[in-house]
Formats: sequence, C-alpha cells, structure tokens
Amino acid sequence: MNDDDHHTETGRAPDSVGAPHLRTAWRTVPTAGGLMKTYVARPDAPVDRAVVVLQEAFGVNDHVQDIARRLAARGYLALAPQLFHRTDTDVVGYADHPQAMALISALGPDQIISDVQGALAHLHQDEGIELSRTVVVGFCFGGRAAFTAATASPGLGAAAVFYGPGIARGPHAVLDRAGAVTTPVIMHVGADDPTIPASDVSAIDTAMTNSSAEFVQHVYPGAGHAFACDARPHMYRPDAAAAAWARTHEFLDRHVPHASHTARP
Repeated sequence: MNDDDHHTETGRAPDSVGAPHLRTAWRTVPTAGGLMKTYVARPDAPVDRAVVVLQEAFGVNDHVQDIARRLAARGYLALAPQLFHRTDTDVVGYADHPQAMALISALGPDQIISDVQGALAHLHQDEGIELSRTVVVGFCFGGRAAFTAATASPGLGAAAVFYGPGIARGPHAVLDRAGAVTTPVIMHVGADDPTIPASDVSAIDTAMTNSSAEFVQHVYPGAGHAFACDARPHMYRPDAAAAAWARTHEFLDRHVPHASHTARP
C-alpha cells in the first residue's frame, strides 16, 4: 500500500541529537472494522523491526506522534493506528476527559484486537516485517489495548504497557485471558495511580506469573497516572519516565534486537 495524501513531512526526530532522518505520513490500513487512519514514521535507512504505538485515551495526538518518531529514530518502522476510526473523532483535548472516557468505553477487546491485527497484517503483507520482529507499546487506554493485543497475538515479539487501567477489572477487563499470553510483557505502573490500585497490580502479577510468558512489572514510587507523558507537565515525572523508558528499551532490544538505536524517548 502506498502512502496516501492525508499528510506527509520529512525531518529529524525531535529531542534526538544525531538521530537519523525520518519520513512520516498518514496511511489508511484496512481492518475488519473498516479503514483505519494510521500515522507512520520510518527512518530513511531500511529497518527490520516494527512497533505499533497504541494511543492514550485522547487519540493519535501530537504526543503520540512524537513517541512514534522517537521510536523510529531507534530503528523501528513505527505505526500509530487511530483507534477512534469508527467515530467522527480523531483527537480529543486533554481537558475533555468525559469525551475521551466515552470513546474508549466503546472499544472492547474485539475492536482492539481487530485493529491491532489489521496493523500487524499491514506490516507483514506490505512492509515484509514478521510478527516476531514487531512489538506493541501502549499508554493509558493504549496500555490496556497493548495487553489485550498480547492475549490474541501468539508470536508477537514483545509488548510494553505504560499505566494501562482496566486490565484487571472493569467492563473490558482481559486478565482472565492472561493464560493465552505467550509474548514477553513489561508493565509500568505509578504507585500513586488511582486508576490502577495495588489490588490490580497484585492480580496482574499473579495471573501473569502463572502464565507461560516472560513478565515483569515495575511500580514507580511518587508517580501517578500518565507519569511518562511529557505533554502534561503536571503529571509528568521525569525520573520515573526515564527509568521506565530505559527498562523498556532494554527489554524490547533484547527480544527484538537491532543494531541501530541511537536516540531515546
């Protein structure tokens, strides 16, 4: 599939001294639930691994696009699918929490799995990147989406979950599917995150310890929800964010290694 005409730009990844040149574009990816607009960031040099970046509750906004570019600067073909494609809404402002909650409440496991499988199929069929060379990374709602995708994607290279509420309890909880997870999973939770209480952390630990997948969960003292989101300064905790990203890069590079990773989110 060729790049469509929605938007195209070329430049260096922000905050990445000496990073490779990147190409970015919006593409349309088919899924079982309809056509899905997807932000794509890629280095000019050929790559042999990919990452699917799963959005917060606010859509594929500037922050999510920035994360995709940062990961592309580390040698990934990065896709950020617009999971709100079934609606007329692309992006919600951070201040419009009620609308964001309504949008993500409508997205259960079946829709998430359909969308992620569409992105994975695109990577395999159109980009030639195997499932084992692909990782998923998700934030907030996207953290739940990343874990949900891992329950239905045997052979996926790895998954990283940043503060994903609703995994252990709630209308779209999927912890009962933990036994189906075979991909390595790393999870990050703020100790002060009210959306992921200690009981959820413990339940996830127990369920994943009893699964066959490699699993590690890190809890960050003094950090709340969205602690790695530098677009929300009042929630951002730079020390916790740096530690979580360093652990994520080590984990992903170990499971899906690539020689060129010179820039860090």
